[in-house]
Amino acid sequence: MEPRIIHVEVDGQRYPVRTSLDPKYVQDLAAYVDRKMRLASESSPSSDTVGMAVLTALNIADELFRARTEQSVTDGTFQQRAEALERIVDEALMLAGD
Repeated sequence: MEPRIIHVEVDGQRYPVRTSLDPKYVQDLAAYVDRKMRLASESSPSSDTVGMAVLTALNIADELFRARTEQSVTDGTFQQRAEALERIVDEALMLAGD
């Protein structure tokens, strides 16, 4: 599939994401991150947006590390999905910096 730009919304901001992944999947990822941002905001209401994003990233990284530890699948599927998520985040950060 040819990469294309999909617009997602996280914490009230729209972000362009260049990806070849399924748009619905990318939207689901954005919705998940948005929920995590809201939770971070509720637990630390005085944080600025960057602070909330860092807290959110740490929480998601913790989930990922715990899931990796618990994961017993050896076919690499989990690793592939984690790498796809990492690519999406990298691409969103690159586009947001433009």
